[in-house]
Amino acid sequence: MNALLLILIGIAAGFAASKLMKTELSFLETAAIGVLGALLGGFLLGLLVAASTIIIALVGAVAGACLLLWAYQRLFGRR
Repeated sequence: MNALLLILIGIAAGFAASKLMKTELSFLETAAIGVLGALLGGFLLGLLVAASTIIIALVGAVAGACLLLWAYQRLFGRR
């Protein structure tokens, strides 16, 4: 998967995760957590699924972003 597509999926995942987790972060925070979540989720799902599709990548990205948002809330307080 190329880097631009990963970034776009990560940004979308960050916004989806922020809605699921009911957090209010700035665009940059949301995008950064989403992209990092996409990397984390993609890595974790890559261990489980050999052939990944765009849907699996998005699911993994949202899951990774939710995990990072949870950790972010614990470290820096709920917003």
